[in-house]
Amino acid sequence: MKRTFGAILTILGIVGIIWGAYAFVMGGDGAAVGKYTAAVPFIVGLIFFFAGINLVKTTKDQT
Repeated sequence: MKRTFGAILTILGIVGIIWGAYAFVMGGDGAAVGKYTAAVPFIVGLIFFFAGINLVKTTKDQT
């Protein structure tokens, strides 16, 4: 269960990082995110990404 949640967090983190970087490079996505507020999804994406990786790494397999 924890590994699945870690994988979901990692994927959401990757999406947030890509969206934030794209919005910053393009000067905002037009409606919701401006150039400098694009740092928010980028930072949240980094947090999700590293939390997901850490959760997957520290969870022991139980068989």
